[in-house]
Amino acid sequence: MERDGCERANRQRIGKRLRTIRLAQGMTQEESGDAVGVSNRVIAYYEADDAQPPGAMLVDLAKTLRVTSDELLGLKRVKTEASSKSARLLKRLQQVEKLPAADQRAVLKFVDALVSSRRRSA
Repeated sequence: MERDGCERANRQRIGKRLRTIRLAQGMTQEESGDAVGVSNRVIAYYEADDAQPPGAMLVDLAKTLRVTSDELLGLKRVKTEASSKSARLLKRLQQVEKLPAADQRAVLKFVDALVSSRRRSA
């Protein structure tokens, strides 16, 4: 009987951990679902307190989220230190890197102008 309570608590932690790690990576449910071949609704279900991904999918989720299976299961502490805001920003910067050089320069000019404007008003 006690084991059932422990398993339920572990499932809750897995769902919460899955969501926390996904957000820290700056990923949407849709992006993580696409990466492992399921819909965003399936990811939302697994992130719910009463659901647990099947064992085979845990490996795919861990790879997608760039953590170990042990980290995803809560057996080891997650090494990811970036905040979700930083992860989203870094993800967008990686997208900017894929743009043509002229577009990259335009983005940098805009960022420089915005930062300069904020400094003056501060």
